[in-house]
Amino acid sequence: MKLYKFVFSLVIIINFISCKETKTNESITLNTSTVFEYSHEVIVPNLSIPWGFTFLPDGSMLITEKSGELIHFKNGKIFKINDLPEIKVQGQGGLMDIELHPEYKSNGWIYISYASAEGEGNGANTAIMRFKIENNTAVEKKLMYKASPNSSRGQHFGSRLEFDNDGYLYFSIGDRGNRDVNPQNIERDGGKIYRIHDDGKIPVDNPLVKDRNAKKAIYSYGHRNPQGMVKHPETGKIWTHEHGPKGGDEINIIESGKNYGWPVISYGINYSGTKFTDITKKEGMEQPIHYWDPSIAPSGMEFITSNIYPGWKGNLLVGSLKFQYLNRCVIENNKVVKEEKLIEGLGRVRSVKQGPDGYIYVGVENVGIVKIIPKK
Repeated sequence: MKLYKFVFSLVIIINFISCKETKTNESITLNTSTVFEYSHEVIVPNLSIPWGFTFLPDGSMLITEKSGELIHFKNGKIFKINDLPEIKVQGQGGLMDIELHPEYKSNGWIYISYASAEGEGNGANTAIMRFKIENNTAVEKKLMYKASPNSSRGQHFGSRLEFDNDGYLYFSIGDRGNRDVNPQNIERDGGKIYRIHDDGKIPVDNPLVKDRNAKKAIYSYGHRNPQGMVKHPETGKIWTHEHGPKGGDEINIIESGKNYGWPVISYGINYSGTKFTDITKKEGMEQPIHYWDPSIAPSGMEFITSNIYPGWKGNLLVGSLKFQYLNRCVIENNKVVKEEKLIEGLGRVRSVKQGPDGYIYVGVENVGIVKIIPKK
């Protein structure tokens, strides 16, 4: 038995070291959950930072690389999409999330978030654009939103995209490293969740529309750097998570006009170990439904609705950049009651989606897109 465990462990180590050269559909290793055993396969190999991805109706994939490339992966081949907007790769910014219009089959609209140097000031800030793809080329491009002013800081661009059941587009923009000014100021971009129509217009019932000086697209504020956003499959509510400082990564359920407290309240401290606030609760500011201390550096977020994974339906998946695993959160009454680490040690988990086939796909930095397969 001891010899078997040694050989099995050795196989895992060897496969992990060689995973960058893994071919499509090559099985890497066997993992054990508290519920069942599963394996994972690299479906799209040799990606650097697969910041976001989505599935087209034919089962092929569109994948964003932070470096600025949009990839169409179809039938085992990679096609690069041409004529994207000018993308400023700056610190944590670059080409970020991607989302299809809910009626993509009939209208063909694709939405991306990216760092853009357009507009006031040096550096860049987060932008949202929609377009269609024809002959591997982006066409009919329209800038939906551009945060301002630009900043030379490289931190906290956000930015995830999600549609709700009513067809509104939500997106996140981080505080851009300016926590003392942006998140609590409704007259400035940054540290906010935004809501717009699919064509970029501002909904008349957005919470700050009647405030003369406010950014009218704001839906909630007091956020740090939300890099996870997903619609709850039953309630339709928008859930997000965000990077805290040192400690205090959060999961939040987003409500119209609510203040989520950053940086007035927090469960974290400065990276240097010093405090920037002494309070974790304050009237008029929302409490997270869950927080991590120590921080896991979350990125990517998805609910499991598939019956493929025994005991996982209804669970929430969150990627960990810092500790390199996919976090499975068991949710009861909007609270995290149990957590489990999946595909631990494979690499920094940047993105996660449930595919149209019901399987979970995970974007892992310097590995690629990985498929989680339960053992039958």
